Amino acid sequence: MADDRALVDRFLDMMAAEAGASKHTLAAYRNDLDRAAEALGSLGTASSDDVSRLGSEWAELAPSTVARRSAALRRFFGFLLDEGLRSDDPSAALPRPRFERPLPRILDEDEVRRMFEAAEDRAASGEGTAVRNLALLELLYGSGLRASELVGLPRGGVRPGQPFLMVRGKGSKERLVPISTRAQAAVQQWLEHVGSSALWLFPSGKSHLSRVRLFQIVRAMAADAGIAPDRVSPHVLRHAFATHLLSGGADLRVLQSLLGHADIATTQIYTHVDSARLVELVNARHPLATGAR
Repeated sequence: MADDRALVDRFLDMMAAEAGASKHTLAAYRNDLDRAAEALGSLGTASSDDVSRLGSEWAELAPSTVARRSAALRRFFGFLLDEGLRSDDPSAALPRPRFERPLPRILDEDEVRRMFEAAEDRAASGEGTAVRNLALLELLYGSGLRASELVGLPRGGVRPGQPFLMVRGKGSKERLVPISTRAQAAVQQWLEHVGSSALWLFPSGKSHLSRVRLFQIVRAMAADAGIAPDRVSPHVLRHAFATHLLSGGADLRVLQSLLGHADIATTQIYTHVDSARLVELVNARHPLATGAR
């Protein structure tokens, strides 16, 4: 096990330096590899036969968990092979579960409108927390930010008159996202409540607002709008941003760039939640459509 720990440490160092993996990603990899080591006895010397036993070891786990653990081991064994630390790669024996990726939960445009109306009514009082919450909502739905990207924005991240915002996403990759004039206005109003020495746009204690607190705030805002809180989260608002853009005619590649997806396959899930628009598009635009004759 001591040798395994050294190998895992070297692997994670590579992931941090070359792949730019975040602390959360590195912790997830370590957890999955540690659990695999417990099941196999040793990662460094595990044979294909040893690895094939993981299928039965993981039989009670959700397919998504098995897929994630298998992916971690494939990358780890590939690293050992590339570094000359193993002469073979036993990952072909890993289980490959088949599972359907769940469709994202979304809100319709009327529900989002209700959330904004409730947030705007509260922010009209000028009370700091209400002003902050409106700015959070504008950036979540208006720019499609991830929760971690939003809470980690620096105080000067939103500049007056600048239509784009630079965010640092997964793998420390930076990207430009658009910011609407109404979001800029909401942020400028909120900045009146943020000290000039603050490091973060949404400070809290000695750091910034946590993702857990953001989750709680968004659910409370949903309840204010008469929407079941368990249907809403920061990620659901990000999904709404993507789905509503696609409904409005956005190109899938543009959407991929806006969301910061490394793989277009991740973005393509939104085509499944907008089938009605696609049917309408074919009926209206296809050369053989009745209306085109």
